[in-house]
Amino acid sequence: MIEEIHQDAEHRMNQAFVHTQGELVKVRTGRANPDMFNSIAVDYYGTMTPLNQLSIISVPESRLITIQPYEKTMISVIEKAIMSSNMGFTPGNNGTSVLVPIPQLSEERRLELNRFVHKLVEDGRVAVRNVRRDVLHQLHDYGNKEHISEDEIKRRENDIQKLTDDYIKKLNQIQDQKENEILEV
Repeated sequence: MIEEIHQDAEHRMNQAFVHTQGELVKVRTGRANPDMFNSIAVDYYGTMTPLNQLSIISVPESRLITIQPYEKTMISVIEKAIMSSNMGFTPGNNGTSVLVPIPQLSEERRLELNRFVHKLVEDGRVAVRNVRRDVLHQLHDYGNKEHISEDEIKRRENDIQKLTDDYIKKLNQIQDQKENEILEV
């Protein structure tokens, strides 16, 4: 049972890490990144469908994203969805695909995005620490119920703390990487 508690902690901490990583991918940097459009849904014959399921999203240049829909009739719908997404892009089209130029980020916008990245990563750290708190509570309850020695409980607490430290370190690393991407001119 103690091993199951540890595995549960590792799984939940990994989920928090992956979620934070996924949120950071959506944050716009100065470069074109097709993953920025993963959160946009388009009205496809009455059903809200993710943009990446309706089209091919590619990056022909560092400051341009092309979205080539499978059906040409979707071009105007995709343009409207991008405009209403409040991402700050002004799409155009060439008759066969939607062209989304990525404007240069201002210094003020870079600092604002950096603060947002800090907030996202801090939310991830909080989630990891909450998992640690829950797991330590489970561990103590189980130890009291099953009369497990305090030494064994302490050893498991140290294992959980090492796991927490590892995930916090990973979160700090992805934060540093994202900050470098944002501040890169």
